[in-house]
Amino acid sequence: MNRQLTLYHMPSCPYCLKVRRYMEAHDMEIPLRDITADPAARGELKRVGGKVQVPCLFIDGTPLYESDDIITYLSTHVAS
Repeated sequence: MNRQLTLYHMPSCPYCLKVRRYMEAHDMEIPLRDITADPAARGELKRVGGKVQVPCLFIDGTPLYESDDIITYLSTHVAS
């Protein structure tokens, strides 16, 4: 089952970096939205999730927060 995934992040966030490094190590290409450079991404994160917290993985439009939870999801549903 293919899900639409988007990772909302900030380049300076250590928890975001943890998720991006995991994705890189496992050759995962997921669209990234930098909330510091893209005001629309920041607004969407606030509107959908109710808070501006990163990292946040949108899974078919549903937010998943916390780097460890995101990595667990990716390892279970995306990793080959």
